Amino acid sequence: MAISRILIANRGEIALRIHRAAHEMGIETVAVHSTADADAMHVRLADHAVCIGPPPASESYLNVASIIAAAEIAHCDAIHPGYGFLSENARFAEIVETHDIAWIGPKPEHIRTMGDKVAAKKSAGELGLPLVPGSDGAVDNVEEAARIAEEIGYPVIIKAASGGGGRGMKVCDSPEKLQTLMQQAGSEAKAAFGDATVYIEKYLGNPRHIEFQIFGDGNGNAIHLGERDCSLQRRHQKVLEEAPSPVITAEERERMGGIVAKAMADMGYRGAGTIEFLWENGEFYFIEMNTRLQVEHPVTEMITGLDLVREQIRIADGKPLSVTQDEITFTGHAIECRINAEDPFTFAPSPGKVSAYHAAGGMHVRVDSGLYAGYSIPPYYDSMIAKLIVYGRNRDKCIMRLRRALEEMVIEGVKTSIPLHQQLIKQDDVLSGDYTIKWLEEWLAERDSEKAE
Repeated sequence: MAISRILIANRGEIALRIHRAAHEMGIETVAVHSTADADAMHVRLADHAVCIGPPPASESYLNVASIIAAAEIAHCDAIHPGYGFLSENARFAEIVETHDIAWIGPKPEHIRTMGDKVAAKKSAGELGLPLVPGSDGAVDNVEEAARIAEEIGYPVIIKAASGGGGRGMKVCDSPEKLQTLMQQAGSEAKAAFGDATVYIEKYLGNPRHIEFQIFGDGNGNAIHLGERDCSLQRRHQKVLEEAPSPVITAEERERMGGIVAKAMADMGYRGAGTIEFLWENGEFYFIEMNTRLQVEHPVTEMITGLDLVREQIRIADGKPLSVTQDEITFTGHAIECRINAEDPFTFAPSPGKVSAYHAAGGMHVRVDSGLYAGYSIPPYYDSMIAKLIVYGRNRDKCIMRLRRALEEMVIEGVKTSIPLHQQLIKQDDVLSGDYTIKWLEEWLAERDSEKAE
């Protein structure tokens, strides 16, 4: 049975992105929304809309019963979860499939395995992915932790087995601090994720964050679509992403891409996924896998010409991959700026009414956003309101085009992170591509101290 109507279990720009791909395939869409999102653009453009609850996400976008009921009422034959919310919830995926609705995502067992960082690391090792030296699994007591830390050498990082976003993570540089930091990491993890389990890894001093986009058909075939460099981060949150990475050679891309594609083929992986690595001194170290579409997927689309959402829908519909590895070419350079409704330098949220809006345009400029003049940005959800993606024949041309596009982009009535991006692409280290995951926070701290003086 071919997919003919998709329920989009998300909001904002990603809901709109899914709607567009579906319509280009001749597929109807159903938007679900909270009462706060009744006037959202994805609700306006979808073929049908169903209100699923009040503003808090726990009562709407995370309300499994309401979403399933909406899918049944609207006679949907597939659900696309986007990213965030329920996209990596294995139980939700199982419930969807139990109701004979196609799940536009990976197999539930793969979501479950890769969502547990200890199990993910074990699976990655078995699949031949290079690992950061550390514990084989959860560490239950300080004696075991001390032995492992001594073996791999300080500094080490203590990490929560569940969740992410920097919570439940502590860097330890000496044996004396180990017990206290383990307790703190466990307590944070318990409070944030309901699971106090921690594990230990070698702490890499100044790495880059490099991730590979993969696709599998669920039947033992998989491809990679190259890497993205997501090293410009603040508090483990990505700010700007680019593809290809300024530091990865074509030979490294082919070698590492081949390793991740083979691992996903061996796993029988289905749909879109991202294998995330830390990269330091020419070596890759697996950190985690995201079993969903990524926020930064457009930069991969720009350099490959492949519509990733369309590919997700095709695979969920039981079709084979639309391209083979040999048919994928990497051309030019792309950069994505995440534009948030927040103060560009204090990062305080800035919800409110958009009084004026003009999307940047021109050749090879793409804006993924649900904004329009008169729209009120609700305070209940993630602050990202737009993604500006530009493409150039090479990195220098891409940066020049990005500079122009940022000047052209107008969002008035709320504060946005556009001025931060304008400052970033003037910095010598960013222009040369010489930055790591620590660069942005160090630059912001230096900027703040100069202002204070």
